[in-house]
Amino acid sequence: MNRAKYLWIGLSLATLCFSSASPQKADKVLIVKHTHTLQLLNHGTVFRTYSIAIGRGGLEPKVRKGDHRTPEGNYIIDFHKPNSQFYRALHVSYPNEADRKRASKLGVEPGGDIMIHGIRNGLGWLGSLHRQLDWTDGCIAVTDNEIDEIWNLVPDGTPVEIQH
Repeated sequence: MNRAKYLWIGLSLATLCFSSASPQKADKVLIVKHTHTLQLLNHGTVFRTYSIAIGRGGLEPKVRKGDHRTPEGNYIIDFHKPNSQFYRALHVSYPNEADRKRASKLGVEPGGDIMIHGIRNGLGWLGSLHRQLDWTDGCIAVTDNEIDEIWNLVPDGTPVEIQH
């Protein structure tokens, strides 16, 4: 009887260890432009934080195609893009309805193709140096190693909030 009890306790502990060792999946991505951070959240708790580069058009929200600004608002990750000019990319559902309305009032195209991505193909050796300046056309950039991690932790359909 004691052996069975110890075996049950051992199996329970092993199950607990293995289940806690598996990586959490994000249920929200929060991007804060002025602090240049991307956070992965699970049930409201931040479990990963990354430093980012954003659009070279400044901190103002994206208004139109070609302004090189990163948008602000609520979106989703609508698909993972393995083949891109950047090392892996997660596509953000910009523009949303509010973005389209704002652009329409201004008589401009809202643009699109906003992604969270790694470094341009062939330049991965730059690593964290890429964050020394904002250089994207409006996307959110991390290192290639970081996008590998984000790729695995952020499923399609995950909400993305981009704040100033």
